[in-house]
Amino acid sequence: MSVQPIRLFGDPVLITKADPVVDFDAELRRLVADLTDTMQAAPGTGLAAPQIGVGLRVFTYFVEGELGHLVNPELSLSLEEQFGPEGCLSIPGLTFDCRRAMSVIASGFTMYGEPVVIEGSDLLARCIQHETDHLDGVLFVDRLDTATRKAAMKAIREAEWSGLSGPPQVKVSPHPMNGFGL
Repeated sequence: MSVQPIRLFGDPVLITKADPVVDFDAELRRLVADLTDTMQAAPGTGLAAPQIGVGLRVFTYFVEGELGHLVNPELSLSLEEQFGPEGCLSIPGLTFDCRRAMSVIASGFTMYGEPVVIEGSDLLARCIQHETDHLDGVLFVDRLDTATRKAAMKAIREAEWSGLSGPPQVKVSPHPMNGFGL
């Protein structure tokens, strides 16, 4: 169990859909422990496996004193919505108002493969939706309205941690592709 580096906005793993967990073994339990340690050290309210570079459908959360995790989540969302501030450990120091469902019923599994259902509203619902989005390769800035998303992208480019200085640049490999280029 250890604290892992958190991947930041711009890392391709953050926009890649994670694979379902099929083996509920010691390796998965180590992953959940690493996610928990990393989330608490940050500190954050949730952390998904892709945020530490692991493309599996698992996340941890710590909301209102409740520590937990969920593997292979499936969500049922309420029609009632909430609108409020949201941030992300992969987009450090920035928050923007984001629309989410007010409540959620999340079904999935524990790290031991036992079925579990988590019901939550307000912050827990926001957290579960946010982390499940990470598993689908979606960042919360993707859910912002056009004007807010534009402001968010500007703030990200200007952030001290950001490697973005403008639009993404296409870089040409110095190595010959021998006809195998994309």
